[in-house]
Amino acid sequence: MNRAKGSPVDRTKEAGEPGAGNAAGTPAASDFLQLTADQAPRGGLSDWLVGQIRRAIADGRLPTGSRLPATRVLAADLKVSRGVVTESYRRLVEDGHVVGRGRSGTVVAATPLNGARGSADPVGAAGPAGTAGPRPAAGVFDTPPQADVFDTFRAAPARIDLSPGLPDLAAFPRNAWLRAERAVLAEAASGALGYGDPRGAPELRRAVAGWLRVNRGITAAPEEIIVVAGTAQALGLVAQVLRARGVDRLAVEDPSSLGARQHLHSWGLETPPVPVDGDGVRVDALRASGASAVLLTPAHQFPTGVVLGGERRRELVRWAGEGGLVVEDDYDAEHRYDRAPVAALGALAPDRVCYLGSVSKLLAPALRIGWLLAPARHRAALTDAKRFADLGNAVLPQLALARLMESGALERQLRLVRRRHRVRRDAMIAALRTHLPRARVHGAAAGLHLTVTFPPGVDDTALASRALAHGVKTQPLSWHTQRPGRPGLVLGYAAATPSAVAEGVAVLAGLLPSAGPGRGS
Repeated sequence: MNRAKGSPVDRTKEAGEPGAGNAAGTPAASDFLQLTADQAPRGGLSDWLVGQIRRAIADGRLPTGSRLPATRVLAADLKVSRGVVTESYRRLVEDGHVVGRGRSGTVVAATPLNGARGSADPVGAAGPAGTAGPRPAAGVFDTPPQADVFDTFRAAPARIDLSPGLPDLAAFPRNAWLRAERAVLAEAASGALGYGDPRGAPELRRAVAGWLRVNRGITAAPEEIIVVAGTAQALGLVAQVLRARGVDRLAVEDPSSLGARQHLHSWGLETPPVPVDGDGVRVDALRASGASAVLLTPAHQFPTGVVLGGERRRELVRWAGEGGLVVEDDYDAEHRYDRAPVAALGALAPDRVCYLGSVSKLLAPALRIGWLLAPARHRAALTDAKRFADLGNAVLPQLALARLMESGALERQLRLVRRRHRVRRDAMIAALRTHLPRARVHGAAAGLHLTVTFPPGVDDTALASRALAHGVKTQPLSWHTQRPGRPGLVLGYAAATPSAVAEGVAVLAGLLPSAGPGRGS
C-alpha cells in the first residue's frame, strides 16, 4: 500500500478493477486503513491485523455496516498469505465485531471498546476537560422500580451492556430469515394474507409441536398450541383466565423476574413469594402459601440458575395433582453448556402445566413470537382471550419461522449461538476469577446470564447505579427479590463480546473493592 498516492478520493479505483471500492462502501483494499505489513511485529501478523481493524471500528473509521475487503484481495495487497487474513476475520467474527454475509462480504456489526481497563475510575473523579466525574443515569436506579423501569433501563446508554435476557443479536440469521421470507411470499396462497386462526398459523403450530417434541420432550398436537406475542403476552392471557375463575394469587419463586411480576400485577394478581434453594422451589413453602397456582422457571431458575431437582419435581407434580396449576416459563432452556438437558415439566404433567416458550432468547425478542401450551380445561378460554387481544399474531413472520424450524436452519442456529454464548460465558467466568475471586457465582452451567452474590451490607442497587455511570449496564439482584436476601448482580454475557465482558467485570471490581481478593463472600 503506497502512502504516496493522492487524496482518498484520488486513490479510489474505477468500479470493477481488482480491489476497487464500490457504491456500497467496500474500501479499495490497496487503501484499506493505509496498512502495510511491514508495520506488523515478526510472527504476529494476525494479531496485528485484528488489532488494527478493531481500532478502526472503535474510532469510527470503519462504521457499523461497512464492509471489509475480500480476504483474497487484502492478502494480495498486504503481500501476506490469505490464511493470515482469513484467521483475522474469523477472530473478529467470534468477537462479534464483524459478521459474514455470504456474497455480501464481511460487514462491521458492533463497535469494540478501546482496550480493557484494570479497574474503574474512582467515583466522582474529574471527567474529560475538567468536567465533573461520572454520575448515575437519572431515573434508572434513583427510586424503587416502577412500571416503566425496563424502558428506562434499556434506553440508558452504556459502553458495555451486561443486561440479562439478551441473546447475541449480532448472530441473528439474517440471510436464512430473508430466504425463508422470500420463499413464504413466493408460495403462500392469497388466503394466507387474510384473518387467520387466533391460535396461530397451522404451519407454525405444526413446526412448534415438532420442535417441542425433539428439544423439550413434550408431545402435543398442533391444535393444542397457541401462538402468542412472546412470554409477556402468554402471562397476560393466563392471568386473565385465572382471574375470571376466581384466582387472585399466582405464587412466584423468590427471587424471580421483576418483569414477570410486573405483568402479573398489571392484571390484578398478587405474587406471594416462595423461597428457592439449591434444589429449586421449596414445595413445602408453596403448600404453606395457600396459592393454587405458581409460576416457575424449572430448567434454569431466574435469576439463580438452579435446576429443579428430581425429588422436588415429584413433590411439585403431587401438589399439582391435588388441584394446583404450574405455569412453566421455559425461557432459555435450549442454552446449556456444562450439563445435560432437563425435561420440561410440561412433559411430565401436561394436564397440570401451562407451558410457555418463545424464540426471544434463541433468535431475537423483537420477533415477538412465542407459544402457549395449556391443559385442556383452560384451552378454550385462553383462545378466546387471545382472539380478543389481537385476532392473532402477524402471519408472515410465523410462516418464516416455521420454515426455519422445518428446514433445520433453527437447529443450526441453536448450535451456532451455543458456541458463541459459551465463549462469552467462559470469558465472564475467567474475568470474575481474576477480578472478583471471592464473589459467589451462580447458574453458570446454562442460560444467557449468571448471578454473583456479595457479602451482606453491599448495596447492589447503588453498585449497579455506579456501574452505569461508568458505562457498564447490569441489574441488581435486589430488583428480583421480594424478601430480604444476599445482595448481588445479575450479569448477562450473551450480547457482549468477550473483550467487553472482561472489561465490564473489571469495571465492576474497581467499584467494589470489598468483594475483591482477600475478602470473603
